[in-house]
Amino acid sequence: MSLMTVAVCGAGAMGSGIGQVAAQAGHPVVMFDTAEAALDRGRAGIDKALAGLEAKGRLGEGGAAAVSGRMRWTSDIADLAGAGLVIEAIIEDEAIKAGLFDRIEAVVGEDAILASNTSSLSITRLGAKRRRPDRFAGMHFFNPAPVMKLVEVMAGAETAPEVAAEIARLATGWGKVAIPVRDVPGFIVNRVARPYYAEGFRALGEGVAPAATIDRALKALGGFRMGPLELADLIGHDVNFAVARSVYDAYFGQTRFTPQLAQGALVDAGRLGRKAGRGVYDYGGAAPVEPVVLSAKPARDIRVSGASDPLLLALARDATEADLPDGMIEVDGVLVGLTDGAMAASHARRIGRPVALIDWVGADLPVLIFAASDDDAAAAVAGLAAATGREAYRVADRPGLIALRTLCQLANAAGDAVRDGVADAAGIDDALRHGANYPLGPLAWATGIGHARLIALLETIAAETGEAMYRPSEYFRRAA
Repeated sequence: MSLMTVAVCGAGAMGSGIGQVAAQAGHPVVMFDTAEAALDRGRAGIDKALAGLEAKGRLGEGGAAAVSGRMRWTSDIADLAGAGLVIEAIIEDEAIKAGLFDRIEAVVGEDAILASNTSSLSITRLGAKRRRPDRFAGMHFFNPAPVMKLVEVMAGAETAPEVAAEIARLATGWGKVAIPVRDVPGFIVNRVARPYYAEGFRALGEGVAPAATIDRALKALGGFRMGPLELADLIGHDVNFAVARSVYDAYFGQTRFTPQLAQGALVDAGRLGRKAGRGVYDYGGAAPVEPVVLSAKPARDIRVSGASDPLLLALARDATEADLPDGMIEVDGVLVGLTDGAMAASHARRIGRPVALIDWVGADLPVLIFAASDDDAAAAVAGLAAATGREAYRVADRPGLIALRTLCQLANAAGDAVRDGVADAAGIDDALRHGANYPLGPLAWATGIGHARLIALLETIAAETGEAMYRPSEYFRRAA
């Protein structure tokens, strides 16, 4: 049985990648673009990618030529006539997309499925003007499409259930993780992931730490492949900031999605990231900026109590027993704890002693990123790091520090998405893992640290910052 012809409109990196995926799955593919230069670049890029796969043994001998042979590149829209599925992958502009779909409908069959690869536009609104809104849906891939597993499948208000099911079935057959998503602004990934960038730029704008330290915190403690600032440089700040503003506006200014002025300033300055040679970082040949590691002599006197936090106890082997405040250890006379959302200065005032607080998100502390109430407290943590073979990075004293505050707010956004029926908890976690390469879904992370603890952390951050955006999602209150 022959497979249906798949047409892809837009021969850019995303569209070409989608076409490659369909062709590797055995479909005849028609690649359409109005620009001959785009077709030439797209064809050359796919041929190079396929040759690389064959050289690595991921395609059998002659496989590259076979896949390439199933792809037809054209600037004549009439060549889409026989397609059973047409995927639009062009500029994120509603009017331009609508004009393209008008042209597509003039040549394809009545039963053809039309799908938009939009990352944030309403499928219901895009489908409303279509001849067959029941045959229109969203099919959102992630770049690079041949590599990233996630496909968000969005049904509009008029989309027939069997059409959405067919798109999900096709995507699954192409080796993708197809997740049904409610038709809301940003869908799953571009909605739930917003705090990852926002918290990074907020910390940068507040002067909490150098950019390299902020990125180091999320990579070392959170296990992310790229920090938020370097990732935004890769995406392009014009694109990333536009999505942030679009999602914020679509939710009528909901504070969890507030765009950050520090990123807007980069856009205004033309510092758009790697493609411009300069963004948060300079890519003009200068040596990469590395975070500043504190150096110190190893701590001499470490004390613990039965109520010390397990993560800190792991740092304090062969320590002396002492009577200490709950959750803390003592290093050379300084109290050291994990951040609980409050500032180190707040703890120091309450206890009447110098205090340092360490950033954390999981079950290990590979580096010590911390805030201190004074220089003596900072020296104590640097000594603890030296005694345990770790690096130490001091950041400005702030509620929740960097990595923990980011993860808490990602969990908040994910909880809100479940509450709003965007997708179920498993779908949201899968979407972030397969569409954004998160090491762990934010809801799984929240379950791991405990919903009651997460609520306490968020309530403290909200109280110390005075900002409602950090209040715990209703989802966690119900779950707890």
